[in-house]
Amino acid sequence: MATSQPEAADLSSQKRARAQARIRPQARTPAPDGLSLDLAGGKPSVLLIEDDPGDALLVEELVADSELTMRLRWVRSMAEATEVLATEVPDCVLLDLHLPDAQGLQAVSRVQAHADQVAVVVLTGLAEEHTGLAAVAAGAQDYLVKGRVEPDLFGRAVRYAIQRKQAEQAAVALQASQMQAQENARLERGLLPRPLLRGDGVEAVARYRPGRAQALLGGDFYDIVQSADGTVHAVVGDVSGHGPDEAALGVALRIAWRTLVLSGITGARQIGRLEEILVAERVRPNVFATLTSLTAAPGARRVRTVRAGHPGLLRRTRDGVEWVEVPAGPALGVLPGGARWPEEELPVPAGASLVLFTDGLFEGHIGRGPERLGEDGLLDLAREVAALAPEAFVDGLIERAEGLAEEQGGLADDVAVLHLRWN
Repeated sequence: MATSQPEAADLSSQKRARAQARIRPQARTPAPDGLSLDLAGGKPSVLLIEDDPGDALLVEELVADSELTMRLRWVRSMAEATEVLATEVPDCVLLDLHLPDAQGLQAVSRVQAHADQVAVVVLTGLAEEHTGLAAVAAGAQDYLVKGRVEPDLFGRAVRYAIQRKQAEQAAVALQASQMQAQENARLERGLLPRPLLRGDGVEAVARYRPGRAQALLGGDFYDIVQSADGTVHAVVGDVSGHGPDEAALGVALRIAWRTLVLSGITGARQIGRLEEILVAERVRPNVFATLTSLTAAPGARRVRTVRAGHPGLLRRTRDGVEWVEVPAGPALGVLPGGARWPEEELPVPAGASLVLFTDGLFEGHIGRGPERLGEDGLLDLAREVAALAPEAFVDGLIERAEGLAEEQGGLADDVAVLHLRWN
């Protein structure tokens, strides 16, 4: 049977009297700095923001009689609550909407501004149920009408409010994860292009492996283009740093490189244009990029290379594998407008291969100590798999480097590898 408003008010008065009778014999009159009641360690923590001591006592009785054991702390104003929320994160806030320094929905907004991860249950008067509904629409998880709450309902409301808030946060995290996955896919399409090959004069094997600790792909990139006359152009590069900005810059440089190649701009002039793009697009002045670019005319036994602060490369011949470093200029962005990049010719005997890569391949640790694989160590690994076919060679190289770094979680940096073999 429904309870009339006078009967409900009577019930409220009775509860208040019982609460006061229960507390007075135990000398638990609220202290000026607020009430802190720890009913069970490790249980849900509740912050009560209520300026009326009588209503606060009623809430304490509800907590004591509820099946849900919780830790309750009482403050009398939004100012006190702000101080608490600056150092503590309760599971739930019980919020009176008539505070001396915050009224109505403004109180809900101020709690959310200081602790948006906390469940909020508002406390309203008998004639203010519409205000409770408005508070839920504004972001609170539930509302309770003073004088109409029994202990079981109170405990359920607090528990469900906490669960609803957790469900909301999980939904937000899932949406963010899905958006991040979509962004990863877009960046991956930009960083990992399809080689533009027009004939069978060259065989290309490419691999890209993101660093284990990266939330997004890093700034490593590669590309290979064969122009209409059969000339092969290839590049491998690395933007300093990790994250979406670096990945986006890597995509911009890779696309710009392909555009310049298709426009007939190669060599040092091409590198200068790429530096202009990097300087214009980078978000911080200390961001730079390294790269190695090469051009091979059809039938030639030499390739023209330009190296900008990038590691050397591997040359595979019938006699084995060797580390090769041609003269280099500085990384892009280090000396904007003042750098020079020499163009060098590198002999490539018949049947030989060139392997370009980023430094993530050899900067992994060996075992548990601080020692890293290094260039010499990478060359040793390459010689161990020298007899393998191109795909197996590249995969074996990465797997061995990964295996050596396994005790420290694997390779921490991104790895890009491009293997080119002329037929």
